[in-house]
Amino acid sequence: MQAAAEILRTLVAIPSVSSVSNGPLLDAIAELLEPRGWYTQRLPYIAADGLEKANMLAVPHRFRDHLPEVELLFVCHTDTVPFRREWAAATQLVEVDGQLHGCGSCDVKGSLAGLLSAALQVDVETLHTPVAFAFTAEEEIGCIGATRLVASGAIRPRRVIVCEPTSLRPATAGKGYGLAEVRVVGREAHSAFPDKGVSAISTAAQIIVKLEQWQQTGEKVCDALFSPPYTTFNVGVVGGGTAKNIVAGECNFLVEWRPVPGEDPRHGGQVVQQLAAEVASLHPQCRIDVRLLRADAGFANHSASRLGAALSRMLGRAETGISFGSEATRFAALAEDVVVIGPGDMETAHSERECVPLSELEEWTETVKSLLLHSLPA
Repeated sequence: MQAAAEILRTLVAIPSVSSVSNGPLLDAIAELLEPRGWYTQRLPYIAADGLEKANMLAVPHRFRDHLPEVELLFVCHTDTVPFRREWAAATQLVEVDGQLHGCGSCDVKGSLAGLLSAALQVDVETLHTPVAFAFTAEEEIGCIGATRLVASGAIRPRRVIVCEPTSLRPATAGKGYGLAEVRVVGREAHSAFPDKGVSAISTAAQIIVKLEQWQQTGEKVCDALFSPPYTTFNVGVVGGGTAKNIVAGECNFLVEWRPVPGEDPRHGGQVVQQLAAEVASLHPQCRIDVRLLRADAGFANHSASRLGAALSRMLGRAETGISFGSEATRFAALAEDVVVIGPGDMETAHSERECVPLSELEEWTETVKSLLLHSLPA
């Protein structure tokens, strides 16, 4: 049987950034699973970019009649973030000091390789629990595939494991995600006569500074499972101005926030609107518009997670919470128990430092194999 590292080498070699079809990667997955007694079902759709994308379900043939209801569902997305052209070895798996480097090796092709390796090592005729895999599209640009899969009703799991790099710590709660666009319109003028204009960039900067101050002093909902334990904000994109010698007539920026599960995800947007209104009152010649784009709630198991506790015992690692977004927020609406877990550390992902420890990859494979073979606690 193929080891997880060998499978990972094949997966990394298949470019699967969100801007291309995930069909070739799904083909590779099906070619491995189907000869071993797994039934696969593709759920294609046309994405916003006009390309055909697809979610794919895989279930042992003997449990095919159990669809859409299964006891345990493993969810793994198939897309990666883009990588720079300068990263020449992005699609080549390179081992350095026990770390496997490559685009997607951590987020989340390492998890995917472990799932596939484990599935190839078990005889599906010996499985006692109805289990399934879900391979989803367009996670990196907003969990689009998972949203469509949940809405389709094609799968209704009791328990869900969402694959993301957590250094194999079971995450039983996760922050949500919010996003807003702020547009400031001032008035252009020659920079030699700034009093004739109104700088949109300066006004936008005041909003951003106020947001930083609010993060330090504002009232916060805290949850010790997370680090940081409160909702965080980030201004990641700023654009505006026409030329260096023109007072900027327009400035736009994107602000995101990651709310803890106990907080209304819309609250972050309300904070941005409030601070924008305060700045607008000081600059009546400016127009400031705040457009809310996303407000996704986090997830938390309503009671103690039996699945999380079982994984914690199996792996000898404490439960945790994740501060990054994941498809768990979608599946939490369906399942009674959702856990996010996988090999690798998200801090290396989305960069040329991306890697997954070989030791964790092997441990993850054994964990998945054990979950496939043995019933979970009732």
